[in-house]
Amino acid sequence: MSARLATVSGAEYAGILGVGSYRPTRLVPNAELVDAIDSSDEWIQQRSGIRTRRWAGDDETVVSMGVAAAQRALEHAGVDAAQVDCVLVATISHLMQTPAAAPLIAHQLGTEQAAAFDVSAACAGFCYGMALASDMVRAGSARHVLVIGSEKLIDITDLTDRSTAFIFADGAGAVLVGPTDTPGIGPVVWGSDGEQDELITQRENWKSVIADPDPQMPHLVMQGNAVFRWAAFTMAKVASQALEQAGLTVDDLDAFVPHQANMRITDAMARAMKLPDRVTIARDIAEQGNTSAASIPLALDRLVAEGQVSSGDTALLVAFGAGLAYAAQVVTVP
Repeated sequence: MSARLATVSGAEYAGILGVGSYRPTRLVPNAELVDAIDSSDEWIQQRSGIRTRRWAGDDETVVSMGVAAAQRALEHAGVDAAQVDCVLVATISHLMQTPAAAPLIAHQLGTEQAAAFDVSAACAGFCYGMALASDMVRAGSARHVLVIGSEKLIDITDLTDRSTAFIFADGAGAVLVGPTDTPGIGPVVWGSDGEQDELITQRENWKSVIADPDPQMPHLVMQGNAVFRWAAFTMAKVASQALEQAGLTVDDLDAFVPHQANMRITDAMARAMKLPDRVTIARDIAEQGNTSAASIPLALDRLVAEGQVSSGDTALLVAFGAGLAYAAQVVTVP
């Protein structure tokens, strides 16, 4: 007779206990970019809604920014780093193939041998991480999970590429996920469409770079118009599905926090979903730029810090990006 394995169970519900962020010190206005891409401040704002963006300096890395954001999330939650069981980092710009950024961050935070790994799902990475963290807490494999989005996209941005030079930026955001008395993270609606992988991609693979007699850092490229059409309409449907899975409607929402990709995409999704005027919409991209996996926690933390949302409010998160990968879930604001 075969032995019967023991199992564990976790908390009945999981939610966000704290949120924090880190923004690089350097603020870069559109005027610094326009000459290299034969553009103008007006064109960039009309095209993307971006007025300024944050760029990290040499001393600001995916790891250091992730540590700073995570420390602020822990402080907001009132939880010590030693209580963290898992550190999950969503990033595409940690330039070491191995080790991952997460174990380095876990060590610098002072966790006690926490599990740690990176998630590579581009701009959808943070919402993927939230889904994993919620499941870990409820299944019993972890009690407290740090979910961090940290990006230094300036390292992989071609500042002469007219379609992307003005978009990408740097920063980190984090949340602590743990047990809650009531449901704090709704079911995730996620997926991918690999058939359209060329819409957002790294221009060169590392093997090609090494073989080039004049090697340069691989850069991100994007087919902006096609991405806009896909995201603006497909993601509105995904967002509505996330609301349905959570047993809610748009009338139950207090805030909408989409991936900060493009202000026009955000507006198109809001119209397609018929969001009530009273719903607060995150527009962090205007001053921060597109920070890929870091954009949603950065935007959420700004809403909390500025008092645009309150603890207990209901927020819809929607993320989408290269892959094409996407995810959405409803959460309760910590």
